[in-house]
Amino acid sequence: MPIRVKSLLQSWARILRGSAPTLSLEITKECPLRCPGCYAYEDAHLGPDAVNLRSLSDFKGDELISRTLRLVEKYKPMHLSIVGGDPLVRYRELEVLLPQLVKRTHVQVVTSAFRPIPASWAALPNLQISVSIDGLQPEHDVRRAPATYDRIIRNIEGQHVAVHCTITSAMLKRDGYIDEFVDFWSANSNVEKIWMSIFTPQRSATDVEILSAEERHRVVEVLLRLRESRQKLEMPALVIREFLRPPESPEHCVFAKTTRSISADFKTLVEPCQFGGDPDCSQCGCFASMVLAAVGNHKLIGPVTAGDVMRTSQAIGGYVQRAGNWLREPMGSERGSSNGGGLHRGNGSKDLLKVLR
Repeated sequence: MPIRVKSLLQSWARILRGSAPTLSLEITKECPLRCPGCYAYEDAHLGPDAVNLRSLSDFKGDELISRTLRLVEKYKPMHLSIVGGDPLVRYRELEVLLPQLVKRTHVQVVTSAFRPIPASWAALPNLQISVSIDGLQPEHDVRRAPATYDRIIRNIEGQHVAVHCTITSAMLKRDGYIDEFVDFWSANSNVEKIWMSIFTPQRSATDVEILSAEERHRVVEVLLRLRESRQKLEMPALVIREFLRPPESPEHCVFAKTTRSISADFKTLVEPCQFGGDPDCSQCGCFASMVLAAVGNHKLIGPVTAGDVMRTSQAIGGYVQRAGNWLREPMGSERGSSNGGGLHRGNGSKDLLKVLR
């Protein structure tokens, strides 16, 4: 898989400054769907002691527009992922926001396409619309009504969307299921690419969607075969193979460590990654995580990988950020004083030595 050196260097520079290159924003808590297995509405999504996403205060109209622009100005992400809820609930606000946002960064809008995607969005640069589809029509229409197949086909007309499917155990009960799915959406001229994830459970969960180890290996074999002949299946072999060795923990996940996820109240962080709660990393099937895992495992010089550089850079970035915060404190304050609990010469030197080792 070719590594885009310019993007890697830009991300590296952001990490060295103590900043995450990617921002994920749950722009609304609202969604007309009630999908089984949806992680966003799990009670622990925002933390064990937090409220459910549906109980959170969110925004609309000019307030939502101004808060979004301020957030992007504050963090200056290289990539902005707009999720929900379903962002199309706030399509009026997005019609104002997107032409401004795409001038600042690359933007992805993740939706079920339950309503028509505005035609003007098709002409916007730096914008990717990702449509979530749960398998073939009989299964999808049951799980994701009112965003049925018929509606999606109508609502993506004139667009160039990415179709994203999360593979569940039920899809492997019949041979050729994934082939049929890829072939169906490949034939649609409004679909530019297809991505596949594997269902990621929370720790100790027993969801029927969870794949067995044998099923996960079968998925990898199928995807490796399909990518050779289905051009719209945009999944490099290196990325597909990462499904067999997902990151051990959020601390080892490049995606989790380089993405800041913020919920619909614009202040609650979604941690440790976009899934929130307590994800079972040993069964992670997140496509974005696998993409960045493949990048992280890419060897740069000898045994040194891009992931090694990223982790060292993050340690340095944390030191730089703490030093910057300390320097901005007024002298004599608890944090600004050398006798306080903030950064001072002794601790600072030890932190830096840990990084350099």
